[in-house]
Amino acid sequence: MSVPVLKTNPSRRRRTFVLTRAETIVTDTLATLESEGAPANSNRARTILLDRARAALGSARAQAEADLLATGKGTRCARDLCAAEDEIVKAALRFALAHVLPPPPGRRRGGLTIAAVGGYGRGTLAPGSDIDLLFILPSRQTEWAEKVAEFVLYLLWDLGQKVGHAVRSITDCLKMARTDMTVRTATLEARFLAGDQKLFDVLQARFEKSIVAHTGPEFIAAKMAERDARHARIGDTRYVVEPDIKDGKGGLRDLNTLFWIAKYFYRVKTGAELVKKNVFSQTEFRLFQRAEDFLWAVRCHMHFSEKSTGERLTFEVQRDLADRLGFSDRHGLMGVERLMKRYFLIAKDVGDLTRIFCVSLEFAHAKDADLIGRIKQRLRGRRKIAGEPDFMVNHGRLSVANDAVFGADPINLIKIFWLAGRLDLRFHPDALKLITRSLKAINATVRTDRRANGYFLEILTSVEFAERILRRMNEAGVLGRFIPEFGKIVALMQFNMYHHYTVDEHLIRAVGIMASIDRGGLRDDLPLTHELLPHLADKRLLYVALFLHDIAKGRREDHSIVGARIARRLCPRFGLSSAETETVAWLIEVHLVMSEVSQTRDIQDPVTTRRFADLVQSPNRLDLLLILTACDIRAVGPGVWNGWKGTLLRALYFATEPLLSGGHSRVSQKERAEEAQQALAAQMPGWPEADRKTYLGRHYTAYWLRAEPELQLDHAAMIQKAEAEGERFAAFGRVKTFEAVTELSFFTLDHPRLLAIIAGACTLANASIIGAQIFSMRDGNALDTFRIRRAFANDDDERQRADRIIASVRALLRGEKYLPKKIGRDSRHNRRIKPFSVAAEVQISNSLSVKFTVIEASGLDRTGLLYELTCALSDLNLTIGSAHIATYGEKAVDVFYVTDLTGMKVVDELRQRRIRHTLMDVLDPPKIAPKTAAPKTAATKTATPKTRAGGTEKRNHVAKRTGAKRPGGTKPSKHGKTTRLPGVHD
Repeated sequence: MSVPVLKTNPSRRRRTFVLTRAETIVTDTLATLESEGAPANSNRARTILLDRARAALGSARAQAEADLLATGKGTRCARDLCAAEDEIVKAALRFALAHVLPPPPGRRRGGLTIAAVGGYGRGTLAPGSDIDLLFILPSRQTEWAEKVAEFVLYLLWDLGQKVGHAVRSITDCLKMARTDMTVRTATLEARFLAGDQKLFDVLQARFEKSIVAHTGPEFIAAKMAERDARHARIGDTRYVVEPDIKDGKGGLRDLNTLFWIAKYFYRVKTGAELVKKNVFSQTEFRLFQRAEDFLWAVRCHMHFSEKSTGERLTFEVQRDLADRLGFSDRHGLMGVERLMKRYFLIAKDVGDLTRIFCVSLEFAHAKDADLIGRIKQRLRGRRKIAGEPDFMVNHGRLSVANDAVFGADPINLIKIFWLAGRLDLRFHPDALKLITRSLKAINATVRTDRRANGYFLEILTSVEFAERILRRMNEAGVLGRFIPEFGKIVALMQFNMYHHYTVDEHLIRAVGIMASIDRGGLRDDLPLTHELLPHLADKRLLYVALFLHDIAKGRREDHSIVGARIARRLCPRFGLSSAETETVAWLIEVHLVMSEVSQTRDIQDPVTTRRFADLVQSPNRLDLLLILTACDIRAVGPGVWNGWKGTLLRALYFATEPLLSGGHSRVSQKERAEEAQQALAAQMPGWPEADRKTYLGRHYTAYWLRAEPELQLDHAAMIQKAEAEGERFAAFGRVKTFEAVTELSFFTLDHPRLLAIIAGACTLANASIIGAQIFSMRDGNALDTFRIRRAFANDDDERQRADRIIASVRALLRGEKYLPKKIGRDSRHNRRIKPFSVAAEVQISNSLSVKFTVIEASGLDRTGLLYELTCALSDLNLTIGSAHIATYGEKAVDVFYVTDLTGMKVVDELRQRRIRHTLMDVLDPPKIAPKTAAPKTAATKTATPKTRAGGTEKRNHVAKRTGAKRPGGTKPSKHGKTTRLPGVHD
């Protein structure tokens, strides 16, 4: 049987699918057997039947894919695949009953039925879907029925399909359906396939009479609880950037839940019947159909494309799906971003339908059965709201007094949300339906109305209900209508590994985090914000700035600059003064800067803090920017914020605040170093005076300025013990709970490849380095502290991992162990970044530091990148004074403070050009990258590659090393036209 060529012309709408019937499969099998003279109950017969079934299934799938590519009809593709599967099952049972396992004497020929259940029972299948079958018997199971079921099942298994099955009598089906909600749902969706139709009809009739008729409320409650648990398990938001198309919020399972409940209550067999029952309006049913068709199209394309059964729209498949579905780059958005925006809008539609109608059915099913009882219940459940004639409370939910409430006064479309927040009420389904159908009433007059904007500002700045009500406004479509600029970023996804949510969801979560802090929450995670918050002149400005800071995403221009312009237009509308408006606009324009400076600059360099202070200009703005930055980072996604990032922000804050407040800004670095030495000396009472003085003189000034006092004391104890025991290597690990990091400190002889060795050991242990302080000592030793991301919840497990890394470093330095040449090259991270592209960029500046030339290199992250960059800098005869290494999803941003071999800045333009070209070749290598040679040492026989997960520094043996760190990134550098690159955390 020939397989048709796929046709990819989307304008072609002619039907291409032709189904191979069960009769044809059986007839062709018998004809071949007859020509070969083989009996019908032989192994040869089964082989021929399997071949015919495989050919029919393969042809059906090829034709379904061709039709999907030609027409884009997802639901039709799923039904075609299901129909093809039906014919395979029918052919298997027909052949078994007629030629292999005829019914025993005394049993009717049709005394067995096969029904499709689960998703298969709904009449739709994706290419990789499971096949769920129910073998129905009139009474107890027999050996004959078991053999028939085995014949059918083994045929399907040999076709490579995943089959779930059960063999039960009618009594067993009903018994299990009473106690098991999964079995009850499967029985509700059961669809006759083959065998005895009467047997299936008896099961359906008894199921509806003995179970469905009396368990409506129980079923509805169970399905709603099941839906909520599923949402909570996946993250309780439909706006994650790698959504689960089946079980995620707004996915196919939500549509299924809606139909299950409606079917259980209204006894319908198809979705179209819900219109006749007034559950859906015709418009809403069309919305249901469009959503279902799109989701099925995506799911089928995904399975055809990946040849897998995965249900998660991962980055690896999104770009290919965009191409298959015809989404091209347009208006500043990538094709994949346009695809995902469409997906999230569909998911939002699904959420609207399920939220409104599931609650409606819940209400309907909870009412009394008789007319008088329903009227009394309705009257008992209603009450007026004092001073609000347009609204009422119905069964504990906020509703409208009549259907003309929004038409008579469109301001009520904003006021109802303000009222819901103030009274802490959920919405009645009648109110939600009316809101959805009245959105066009929100026009320019409503948007500029003082009362409407007053209500909105109260919602936005509410400590108690800001996040909840903003999300309800967004889901209802009101937020995008009232603020059109916000409407443009609704469901907007950024195609990168850094952001976890769509832009609108990120903004709402940022406001919610601010409200949580304002209520006294997150005190342990964000202690400095709680110290600063009471001293702010107007906290409202933070709420407004957080709500608007990314509102200009998805445009060709820098979103921070455009966002500031939008803020200057919107803030007066919200009722803010000119001075307040300017503060909000400034916060939006610089909202990335504090994170960038803290994580990619040397905070101890006076130029860094002075330039940052010149930008901020006042202590109040510094306080506002710190709190906004913390909220912004936390809202990026789970696990993005940790105590280490907070430590970096606090360090920048405390370094800048004196410059703005007239504090101790005149204290020199020399004086600060002397103060640190005196503080440490005071904590070393057991040391002889001479030993103490000698130890303090072994460190350069940079150590006293950058190493924390607690760490200095631990270092002193470690070095004293090692030298007393005659050890040339010492190390210790410490778990830091608040920062969510484990700290590893190493003391040993300086070594050109020491940092690479330590990072390689971390990589072998799957440890992600997020920070490093790198110090050379005056006596030729090295003292390095690495901070790795915490991997285990239990402190003991974390300590054991630290001990393994230390043991690996010791073995590598002794030559007892060697790093593999391709360490980390086949890592999962490298596979994950394949769909992405990041423009490589190298910037060289002599104005960012007094002593150093600052080189910023950014591009697509990959295993070995940092190692190659540091090797290149060494080959260029540059000395690395400090390094600031960060990764933002798939983007690497590495900043190096360097000098030439004479300790001077690199000022020659020709040499700067050579540096830039050399590093660009590393960031953007040819398709076959040349291997980087490295000298062999006693510790490692090959050049030590680096995975960014483990991080690696190359130590230049000529360099005077000063405190390099590897912060866990949240925001990349913001220079030139890089604002749309994935590293920008916004």
